[in-house]
Amino acid sequence: MSKTFFDATSGKPAAAGRSLAGKYLTFKLQDESYGIEVLKVREIIRHIAITPVPRMPHYIRGVINLRGKIIPVMDLRHRFEFPNVVNTDHTCIVVVFVRLPDGKSTNMGMVVDGVEEVLTINATDIEQTPDFGGQVAVDYILGMAKIKGAVKVLLDIDRVVGATAIAALPVAELAATVSA
Repeated sequence: MSKTFFDATSGKPAAAGRSLAGKYLTFKLQDESYGIEVLKVREIIRHIAITPVPRMPHYIRGVINLRGKIIPVMDLRHRFEFPNVVNTDHTCIVVVFVRLPDGKSTNMGMVVDGVEEVLTINATDIEQTPDFGGQVAVDYILGMAKIKGAVKVLLDIDRVVGATAIAALPVAELAATVSA
């Protein structure tokens, strides 16, 4: 079963029937497993101090200075409206490359409870996202992977992080606030 995929350069649907099979970085969030395309991942860093920025949505923790570059950081627990938990030694920031609604791209950090592994997932192990009813938006889910008896939710990170979250961020203000 294949599902329409979005081309990373144009933001338009890719060729019909393109498979979701490929390499995914899997991570934990609230004791559940999620996966994102490994090609979207720039790096994984230990959890470091995050500089808060006023007037941001509750799921935007602030910014970090990563080797001289200001990177906005989102807490995926808050983004998915999960209860707050205390950070552990496994909590980390996954820096991803996302496409913005205006077609531009940027790096964004996302706080996760822990990284699991990089998996090669076959098309036969991926099912389409179930229909949760017309009132539930699931456009941020690429599919559901069945791996070793468990389900891993495959996320379209551009839609989770990029489309609504970054559109609300005044990135120029973020940089000015941090450097002040």
